[in-house]
Amino acid sequence: MEQRSPDPVRDPKAYQQHLLSLLGDDDPAEVQAATPAALRRLLDDAGDDLWIRPEPNEWSVLGCIAHVADAELVMAGRYRWVLAHDEPPLYPYDQDLWVERLHDDNDDPEPMLALFDAVRTANLELWRRTPTEWRSRAGIHAERGPESYELAFRMIAGHDRFHITQAERAMARVREGR
Repeated sequence: MEQRSPDPVRDPKAYQQHLLSLLGDDDPAEVQAATPAALRRLLDDAGDDLWIRPEPNEWSVLGCIAHVADAELVMAGRYRWVLAHDEPPLYPYDQDLWVERLHDDNDDPEPMLALFDAVRTANLELWRRTPTEWRSRAGIHAERGPESYELAFRMIAGHDRFHITQAERAMARVREGR
């Protein structure tokens, strides 16, 4: 059965809880540290199916990877705003527009993965060197309200898991459709 995410705009708290449930009690830094290898495995497993969308309005494996990379860039900024400023505004973004307008079904995934790897490494290092008491610093997300650095860091680990699974489902559906 296909796993769906609550709409992050219409039901932001349910979306937040959904991502946290995908993380469970796992260490978010460990989950995030494993994501680059998982994305590489997806890329290798997809082969020629990398760019194929299971349905016209659904993301391909490449679209899922592009979104995870985009989200990491967004989170890099949010983490730094929250740690450096007092309750900064955290602006939402339309993930579908980013994938649609900033990526193409024929993009070379290698630069995307290289950028993701570099930003993820920097974000994990930031987490490791941030004093525990600073992890409760919060920004004000325009859709979800106050969101601490720790909460956002935990959510992105669940977000990784969600979109890796989404990419695996997309690949399986493409192959079933042949």
